Amino acid sequence: MRSIAVRAQAIEASLGNVQVLHGINLAFPAGRWTSIVGPNGAGKSTLLKVLAGLLPCTGSVTLLGQPLATLPGRVRARQLAWLGQNEVTGDDLTVWDVAMLGRLPHQAWLAAPSPADHAAVAQALRATQAWDWRGRTLGQLSGGERQRVLLARVLAGQGQVLLMDDPLANLAPPHQADWLVLVRELIRQGKTVISVLHEISMALHAEEMVIVAKGRVTHQGACADPATHRALEEVFEKRIAIHALGDQWVALPKFSQGYPNS
Repeated sequence: MRSIAVRAQAIEASLGNVQVLHGINLAFPAGRWTSIVGPNGAGKSTLLKVLAGLLPCTGSVTLLGQPLATLPGRVRARQLAWLGQNEVTGDDLTVWDVAMLGRLPHQAWLAAPSPADHAAVAQALRATQAWDWRGRTLGQLSGGERQRVLLARVLAGQGQVLLMDDPLANLAPPHQADWLVLVRELIRQGKTVISVLHEISMALHAEEMVIVAKGRVTHQGACADPATHRALEEVFEKRIAIHALGDQWVALPKFSQGYPNS
């Protein structure tokens, strides 16, 4: 039986005075890729932040069998890597320095980067095809290039669990395909990936899918399961349809006459 990398039990969370998550119970299997999808405002990003320990909540989250709330920050950062939406990083930092930030949990206080740190950063920059920019500053890069550098920072941390919120933002289709190859390699290495994705067809490449609507989980299952496809079509009000294309699944819009009510 496959072990559980991340477990959420009876999770409730609010933003300001508005409750966003309502009684979430989830188990994310280790060594697999799970995509989280749902309509805008469903609570997907809030859920991912709770799993990362970045938002207060009621209920409990366990990471690799240990209560997340009790883990020292450095230990948590070594085990769990985070890539958030619209992350702000100093434009004057070089690409190399941004990627090296992922190694901070592995370094002693004020210690210089070790050979292992340099090797991990170089490997991450090559994996994201950002190596050639290592001496440039972040301010000199396009949105898609910046996103690849932030992904390199995540990879450099070598965490066992990777949480990514909208990792394909600003990436052109060829680099989205590169990201997919990277994730599959991470899974092959035994890592666990949990990603919030807006590109449903890309999300269907995952092994598991969690569907969220109005702060509640409406479905969790295998991406290849017809029940998952029906749940996807339902949560998007039958405005998409899931079709087989070769050995993969794609989500295509269903057009109707006129415009939907706003």
